[in-house]
Amino acid sequence: MQLSEQEIVRRENLQKIREMGIDPYPPEAWPINAYAAAIKANYQEEVLEDGTKNRLNYQDVCVAGRIMAQREAGKAMFMNIQDSTGQIQLYLRRNELAAGDPAGEQDFSFFDVLIKKLLDIGDFIGVKGYVFNTKTGETSIHVTELKLLAKALRPLPVVKKDAEGNVFDAFTDPELRYRMRYVDLIVNPEVKETFLKRTKMIASIRQFLNERGALEVDTPVLQAIPGGAAARPFITHHNALDIPLYLRIANELYLKRLIVGGFEWVYEFSRNFRNEGMDRTHNPEFTVLEFYTAYKDYFWMMETTEKMMEKVALDTCGTTDVQVGDKVLSFKAPFKRVSILEAIQEHTGIDVSGMDEAGLRDVCKKLHIAVDNSMGKGKLIDELFSEKAEKHYIQPTFITDYPVEMSPLTKRHRSKPGLVERFELMVNGKEVANAYTELNDPIDQRERFEEQARLMERGDDEAMFIDHDFLRAMEYGMPPMSGIGFGIDRLVMLFANQASIQEVLFFPQMRPEVF
Repeated sequence: MQLSEQEIVRRENLQKIREMGIDPYPPEAWPINAYAAAIKANYQEEVLEDGTKNRLNYQDVCVAGRIMAQREAGKAMFMNIQDSTGQIQLYLRRNELAAGDPAGEQDFSFFDVLIKKLLDIGDFIGVKGYVFNTKTGETSIHVTELKLLAKALRPLPVVKKDAEGNVFDAFTDPELRYRMRYVDLIVNPEVKETFLKRTKMIASIRQFLNERGALEVDTPVLQAIPGGAAARPFITHHNALDIPLYLRIANELYLKRLIVGGFEWVYEFSRNFRNEGMDRTHNPEFTVLEFYTAYKDYFWMMETTEKMMEKVALDTCGTTDVQVGDKVLSFKAPFKRVSILEAIQEHTGIDVSGMDEAGLRDVCKKLHIAVDNSMGKGKLIDELFSEKAEKHYIQPTFITDYPVEMSPLTKRHRSKPGLVERFELMVNGKEVANAYTELNDPIDQRERFEEQARLMERGDDEAMFIDHDFLRAMEYGMPPMSGIGFGIDRLVMLFANQASIQEVLFFPQMRPEVF
């Protein structure tokens, strides 16, 4: 392994620390009792009549964190350490951190050697001391005890700002940031806020569902049939059973089996996998929320979705008006509703309702939309909407009533022949949720699966497999229900105001490095 000059120096420092009898990676726990952000937000002191200071809280603290800056000040030093909540300044005095020896003299080597020379930016330390305000008013910790907790052997990128706020040596290269997210989180504090919002958003959704009686469940990731969606799966092999298995592309069919089994409302946050393209809104591994509720339809689901999205916006952003890029999106219910055929007509000027496959293919060619012979009627309509209409729906909008060919798991529309009771929630020009009044007629479902099989024979590698066990479950009787799937990563993109899915995934998929 080729080491840089700084890496060599750090390894030399590591050896010197050991020679001082100090363990650079001690096993003992450090008794933290305070954190940087809370100390800075809550510390108060008052100046008494005699000029002394009365510290009102946080008098004695024990904190730990990573050294992010250090500078000498005569016989003292200032450091900044960063814990999980932010940074705080430390003040260290030489005579107060000296050790006594049997002869009654002070040993200053701990301060002069370890603290001044052998500690580096990036090292983890634990300190004890008391809080005070410096002459410039900065809340700081006067250190009375310091312990090295972990020595860093690689230097951190040093991001600097000048007096005008200009940033230098920033760690901004996207490939490096995504590949070394651990460094990105250290030196770009705003990145952590995105993931804190992600956690807050998911917690809000869980609370919404749990308060209404939904049951959180787990379903298989390895599946014999990659069902529940139209997508290209990843395939693997199970050695003990000697069978091919697929990473799930959706968890829909397993959740529906649970409704057959007697549960009334189930949900799951699932990791799904689709062996398809990668771009700013697609990653091959992604998180989905799906839930299914017996005795409900897609009208109920639209109302429930509106309520949930309104709550999530408030819990995550503190308002229903969310800034996304240069737009302000309102998640205040109710949302606009537009049928997919109306949307296509509005944005192309062409009424495609009632058209057969040949007619749709001609329309696509006329509008310069790339199509191929594997695409059936449903795929052609999907391409028309995706290419010509989708981008126009910026405010939250339900696109409803899809042609039956596009939706093999959806119940036929109660009043509109040739359509199904389905909606997609569009926000900022992208789909973030897909919902149905679920098909529960096993004979109709079998015919839909068989049509998918015919599309697969034509070369459509995203067509659905026939899941015979799911059909058997339906034949035992499936209650009417409604179900929905949300793209969690895309929701986080909205609420965290990020334009790329890679920004809301801790570790997006990338080509492996060569070491």
